[in-house]
Amino acid sequence: MTNDISVQAVAALAQQALAPKSVEPGNIYLVATADGRVESVDLTGPKYTGQLARKTGTITVRDSASFLTYFGKHADDASEVYSDVEQLTVTAVLDAHAADAARFGEHRLALSLRRTKAWQEWLQLNGRLVSQDEFANFLEDHLPNLVEPDAATMLEIAQSIKAHTKSEFQSSTRLQSGERKFAFVEDIKTSAGAKGDITIPETFRIAVPPFEGADAYSMTARFKYRLDRGVLTLGFKLEQPEERAKAAFADVLAAIADGINTPILNGTPA
Repeated sequence: MTNDISVQAVAALAQQALAPKSVEPGNIYLVATADGRVESVDLTGPKYTGQLARKTGTITVRDSASFLTYFGKHADDASEVYSDVEQLTVTAVLDAHAADAARFGEHRLALSLRRTKAWQEWLQLNGRLVSQDEFANFLEDHLPNLVEPDAATMLEIAQSIKAHTKSEFQSSTRLQSGERKFAFVEDIKTSAGAKGDITIPETFRIAVPPFEGADAYSMTARFKYRLDRGVLTLGFKLEQPEERAKAAFADVLAAIADGINTPILNGTPA
């Protein structure tokens, strides 16, 4: 046992006494250890070479212009692009398999469109009936989105609705113009209570950008109401908002297609 320990100690000292040899980054070396084992030293990694072996990772952008910028910098002839209309996404596999060579497919670019705050707010109220005050406040807060009737007319309607939140509404009449007239009594406790009416258009149009960086898209909204024991609640129903979102996505996709020479595949990459 003593002899074995002595031999190992001598071998270790001998190994330490060897003159140092320079090694070249980018290669793999086999090194004999003092205990008789052989270890590999890998100098191919970025720690020694200062360079990554290949590009990896997924970059997420929010508009077509950013997608085209990154794609133009990193894509090659074998890169692939996929679109998914249901998810409203576009994904580029920048290091996709070439026709004659396999590649890793780990460097990707994803366009993930983000809904605008205004679009989300219109959809949140879509199909709901709310109090006169809440409805009027909503119209006032979204005047920039109102197209027809114009914002000034809609503001007047909103202020009229808000001014009579405590009135009792007694009837609703559809006019020949398609507008809806609501008759109210200001003070029902007295026989001399002031009477009046509010006229609201049957439909109105809005223009809202569905996604950040996208153009505004027009939609028709149809007024909805309920008259229950003198209480009036109001709302609207948007006509096919998701179809408008898909139309906006199609325009985004067309902008990408115009800026690249790579065919866009319908689907999702592996």
